[in-house]
Amino acid sequence: MPGPDFLPQEVKPLALSELQDRIQEGVESACPGKLWVQAEIASVSTKANGHCYLDLVEHDGATVLARAKAVIWSSRYRLLRPYLLEALGGELQAGMQILSRVQVSYSGIYSLTLVIDEIEPRFTLGAAELERRRTLEKLEKEGLLDAQQALALPDLPYALAVISARTAAGYGDFVRHLEGNAYGFAFGVELFEATMQGEAAPQSIADALQRVETSDKPFDAVLILRGGGSAGDLSCFDDYGLCFAIATCPLPVFTAIGHERDHHIADRVALRAVKTPTALADEFIEAFAAEDEHLLAMLSQLRLSALSRLSAEEQRVRGLEERIAASNPRNVLERGYSLVTDGKGVVLKRAEGISEGDEIEVLFRDGRLKCLVKTKI
Repeated sequence: MPGPDFLPQEVKPLALSELQDRIQEGVESACPGKLWVQAEIASVSTKANGHCYLDLVEHDGATVLARAKAVIWSSRYRLLRPYLLEALGGELQAGMQILSRVQVSYSGIYSLTLVIDEIEPRFTLGAAELERRRTLEKLEKEGLLDAQQALALPDLPYALAVISARTAAGYGDFVRHLEGNAYGFAFGVELFEATMQGEAAPQSIADALQRVETSDKPFDAVLILRGGGSAGDLSCFDDYGLCFAIATCPLPVFTAIGHERDHHIADRVALRAVKTPTALADEFIEAFAAEDEHLLAMLSQLRLSALSRLSAEEQRVRGLEERIAASNPRNVLERGYSLVTDGKGVVLKRAEGISEGDEIEVLFRDGRLKCLVKTKI
């Protein structure tokens, strides 16, 4: 190909395809076989044709050190995906650290591509656990792991702020179980919607917590409900930013975000964690039932105390009645005695003051006599 007139005669420019051919030859000769490469997934998508496309990155803090496009062809992805689902507990997703076996490919049209035919899930799980431990250590250093434990929950927590997705099965189970309690207890529940899985979940849940804290309504507790999922789905609950928001929340925070086998840092920093939304509903129902039982016990104690006091008063009255009856003059007559009264009916207890010629009356059990004092001795 002749060069332009302004180039020296000995300089012969390359066609773009020739340049790409040289790069391809250099790249593929430098990487002739398959290589194991570790990197972070920046994004991942599966197309309708079954091919899985990934953007891989390596970074040092906020600085990106390297970036490359990768692909798992559909013929291989059909075999690899079920294995990864079982081993990782979910799909490949952004933020995961992976160790993959790649074949370096270079074309003049698609540039550099890493063709993946194997992924080692033990590396991914190990990286996630390492990050989890770092988050725990950071929260502990900041004194936030047990910050929620200093908060007091009211004896009767009525006003409950729930953070969940409106259509989540766990949220529906919680509401039905709470409202359908056998005692007929009523609760005030308000939903603060949030994304509950994926890359956007930590910030979405933290934003919902902020809305609860700044709400005009006073709430007794905040409930974060998820109700289970794969390890990948629930990994957002190990996020430092979300756990920081929970630990520093001024309201008691409860979590119900996984099944029995799962335990997340969000559970660790919350005031209390239970495994399922229905179990969390039981926590609040039982709090009211315990208070109801306490009130019934107090009422029974008051009733017994009142009955005891009434019985004592009845005994005292009976004693008074007996004393009155014992001093009743008519009862004296029944025992064979007699009573003497003057003309006005006043009982005479001595002869003093009575003169000869006075009229007196003597009362017996079976009648009375009117007498005239003849002689006073």
